[in-house]
Amino acid sequence: MNHSSVLIISDDPEFARSVAARWQAERHAPEITLVTSDVWNPGSGAGCELVIIGPVRHGKLSSLLGAVDTLPGTAAVYLAEDEKDSSLLHVEHPHLVVVPRRDGWAETLIVVSTEVLRRAEAVARAHRAERLAASCQQDAILGRYMLEMRPSVNNALTSVLGNADLLLLEPGQLSRESREQLQTLHTMALRLNEVMQRFSSLASEMRAGETASQSETEALSRPLGTRP
Repeated sequence: MNHSSVLIISDDPEFARSVAARWQAERHAPEITLVTSDVWNPGSGAGCELVIIGPVRHGKLSSLLGAVDTLPGTAAVYLAEDEKDSSLLHVEHPHLVVVPRRDGWAETLIVVSTEVLRRAEAVARAHRAERLAASCQQDAILGRYMLEMRPSVNNALTSVLGNADLLLLEPGQLSRESREQLQTLHTMALRLNEVMQRFSSLASEMRAGETASQSETEALSRPLGTRP
């Protein structure tokens, strides 16, 4: 699990100290920040992967849970003093993980919170993979378009270079300034032609690599007795 950031909100100093001390005894302890319900604000949880909520002053819990729900990408775990509140809390805050306060609650809270962090990390990785796949798909679309347009671009470049060469063969018909501009045009067209040639070579190498990979896969999938 990567290094994570955890915010503990509680008005019970002993709860906050107990959870922090218990978690810091773990091999991979997250970065822990302790705040009370009076000091906390939604900005305090920004960037945190997990918010743990312990005992808070009367009347603070509802608004606090509602604010935590609005934090994007942040999971929340609440230590419930009364197990009867669990069902109602799940209805009002479906993404909240509720841990009842029983014997050994600290150990249970750490185990549950660790699993929540792992799940949040897995979801974040999945989202990154989706964004990367979408980006790769866009690049693939652009690459296919360039492959389709390559003959047209090459024809246009050939025409530009041919006409520029013809004009440069008759220097008397051009002013010095026009000749310099034409020479610049000719040079830039040559550079574009080099880029297109490199692109063509890269496309050929990629096709050859795909063919070789497919052949290897087919060879490995054959029964041992039929392999050459």
